[in-house]
Amino acid sequence: MDLALLRTFVMVHRAGSFTRAAALLGLSQPAVTSQIRTLERQLGRPLFVRRARGVTPTTIGDELAHRAAPHLDALIEIAGTGLDEESGVRTLHLAGPPEFTSMRALPALTPLTAEGLALRSSFLTDAGEALEGLAAGHHDLAIATARPRGELLTATPLCDEEHVLIAAPRWAGRLGPGTLRHRGPVVLDQLPVVEVHESLPLVSRYWATVFDGRPAVAGTVIAPDLRAVLECTAAGAGLAVLPRYLCEGALERGEVVALLDPPVPPLRTYFLAVRTGTLALPHIARAHEWLLRAAAAW
Repeated sequence: MDLALLRTFVMVHRAGSFTRAAALLGLSQPAVTSQIRTLERQLGRPLFVRRARGVTPTTIGDELAHRAAPHLDALIEIAGTGLDEESGVRTLHLAGPPEFTSMRALPALTPLTAEGLALRSSFLTDAGEALEGLAAGHHDLAIATARPRGELLTATPLCDEEHVLIAAPRWAGRLGPGTLRHRGPVVLDQLPVVEVHESLPLVSRYWATVFDGRPAVAGTVIAPDLRAVLECTAAGAGLAVLPRYLCEGALERGEVVALLDPPVPPLRTYFLAVRTGTLALPHIARAHEWLLRAAAAW
């Protein structure tokens, strides 16, 4: 049986659509349809039932996918850059947000390099881009702030990230005790803001959760890296909303202060995503398990 036909079949099975599978494989939809028809003729059985939106696998299709997908994934991994025959090194390709991946995920996985794992990382701020790359086979694991849909990818909650409203001490001194508790958004909307994007994603999420409203401000400093946001905030550029793990050290040193301590702080969940079936590969399963264990202490 042609492995190319099997690869196309597994991608259609995971994607649930000829159109989506074609995009992920870099093929035209007619080419994918033709390959599936060829495979169905060879087997003498239908593999999918065509629906108005996508396809549904038949019983035979499900059975074939269950039996073939793990072996096909392993063959693709071996044929790529995953295995160095002489050194026995397996390569793990990880994608995720630059700050979280740099400060949490990569340090957590580093001990596995002593077991023969090589790490390659891609920093992607957009969760959709990371998941698309994972689906297309560019990454083995992806850390994202959105749970993927469909059966192509499988995701496990990794950890919750607490967001903190911070500013340099001089800004907190100007506000005065008790001011934010009584007139929070009115006062804060008068202060300069440091953010990662003009749309103020972190500040907007914080305002919606804590104040049940939207900020009436524009960014004074926009820097597309949370670490730069922290440095500018500590230098006095204005207020910012940052993950606690990133600003914890600056808070302890007094370089920034938390302006509020809400009863229910805003949280953002990170998910650890893999292509369905690839946890059958030992090095991916090992890294997946290692990250989940490490995240219990984050």
